[in-house]
Amino acid sequence: MKQYDAIIIGAGQAGGPLARKLAEAGKKTAIIEKRWVGGTCVNDGCTPTKTMVASAKMAYMAATSGPLGVKIKGFSVDLRKIKKRKDIIVHQMRDGNQKAMEKTQNLELLFGEASFTGDKTIKVKLNSGREKELKGDLIFINTGAKPFIPEIEGLSEIGYLDSTSIMELTEIPEHLVVVGGNYIGLEFGQMFRRFGCKVTVIERSGRLVSREDEDISTEVTKIMEAENIAIYTDTTTTKFKKKAGGKITITLNKNGKEEKIKCTHVLMAVGRTPQSKALNLDATGVKVDERGFITVNDTLETNVKGIYALGDVKPGPAFTHISYNDYTIVYRNLIEKQKLSIKDRPVPYTMFTDPQLAHIGISESEAKKQGIKYKVAKLPFAHVARAIENGDTRGFMKAIVDPETKKILGATVLGPEGGEIMTMLQMAMMGNITCEQIRYCVFAHPLYAESLNNLFLGLED
Repeated sequence: MKQYDAIIIGAGQAGGPLARKLAEAGKKTAIIEKRWVGGTCVNDGCTPTKTMVASAKMAYMAATSGPLGVKIKGFSVDLRKIKKRKDIIVHQMRDGNQKAMEKTQNLELLFGEASFTGDKTIKVKLNSGREKELKGDLIFINTGAKPFIPEIEGLSEIGYLDSTSIMELTEIPEHLVVVGGNYIGLEFGQMFRRFGCKVTVIERSGRLVSREDEDISTEVTKIMEAENIAIYTDTTTTKFKKKAGGKITITLNKNGKEEKIKCTHVLMAVGRTPQSKALNLDATGVKVDERGFITVNDTLETNVKGIYALGDVKPGPAFTHISYNDYTIVYRNLIEKQKLSIKDRPVPYTMFTDPQLAHIGISESEAKKQGIKYKVAKLPFAHVARAIENGDTRGFMKAIVDPETKKILGATVLGPEGGEIMTMLQMAMMGNITCEQIRYCVFAHPLYAESLNNLFLGLED
């Protein structure tokens, strides 16, 4: 059994950089990856999806360029070429990450599946067919999550798609039904609608992106329907059946009433589940919650001293940037002897539909629940000069402000470059910059950021 100072299971956005930094700090380190270096972000998430979103945006611009005086007739979408471009970019990033690991001294990269056999001891079934046993003083679990597939009659027999397999399509579906009306489902739904596919979204709750404020959900629905995406809310799928010709019949339950729709493809986008089961955590005593997420404290340590869980395999927000931040917290605490915590850290996120939906801090509905005194600043993009000039005035920006201190408590931006605008408000929150200071800040004209002057105009009194 080979002894290491540190063992990382999973080469995702926390595991990869952590392995390199620990090795560079003099720790004898091993990193185990069952599939590909880079994790979900590089291989199945951020990189490939945003590459394809860029193609969908180009198709949308070509289709809607007329009002700007540019007529584009007869453009076509080549999904094979879109996939090829996506694959090239993914391989560039994956290979770059792997080469950087392989060049790092004190770091051993093992490809295989890890499982615990005892107290901080791990067996690796190598992809080569052999087995290897390791023991580590420190162990970091970064195995991430995978698409959750519910048990529904007939679903396993129709050849459904998930958020990974849908990006392997080389032909545009005739009619795609997306089960799940949240971030992943809406990104893919809008993408494939723009590629030329008929799209229907089915959401079990009463509205799309139901975690957001109701006015945000309403506007998102309006944007999707404007692109002829059919939306069913308060609807569950109860049965799937594939006919001999390849068409799929879906039985729906909408407010207690049965309905049937037909399609050619189904994307399941109803959530993700942690990849913790195969780890055999009982052998080392690490606890998980009722859904299989590894429980951690505010410094990301599990109930077993010296074993940590990072990224999507633990509870909490499942975003790449959170996973990366987990790595920086653990590294700085262990190597630089800082006392950092995940408690109260900002959690920004962006849904990369077009326009983007971005959020930071507290929402209006959360402020109401907590009984916090607040004011709402709201500005439609129809009143933003740059949006008017660019011909895209969909959406609005919204901020929650403390009426006494004038500090920003939270913000949501649904509109062009929503993530970039939200980030400016996040930095203002972190720096205790008040809405009054932003109101009178001198921005370069004409930028989307300049509209933050007007966002807070109505709060002067």
